[in-house]
Amino acid sequence: MEYIKIAQTEDLPVGSKQKISLKGRDILLVNIEDHYYAIDNTCTHMGGSLVDGNLDGFNIVCPKHGSAFDVRTGKVTGAGKLFFVKVKVTDLHAYPLKIEGSDILAGIE
Repeated sequence: MEYIKIAQTEDLPVGSKQKISLKGRDILLVNIEDHYYAIDNTCTHMGGSLVDGNLDGFNIVCPKHGSAFDVRTGKVTGAGKLFFVKVKVTDLHAYPLKIEGSDILAGIE
């Protein structure tokens, strides 16, 4: 696995999120209580950009239809709704991270 620098810790304050483009992938990077997590940025339902969603604890909620994903694992924690019907979503890819000094590095296969 190759680790690539994606950000610096001082650029991502606690409670913030940022979209990173890396090797053709859009990645959501978040800082929760000085712990950093990275998952795919695109909702698996209709491609909503999760960086535009709200953080709720360890969950990011898609702004389009409300699907929720755990930023630590990428697992679906709540299916969204479209006209009162639950939408089908699948888990997102979670990226391993390393902190070296103030550099945040993501593991890419």
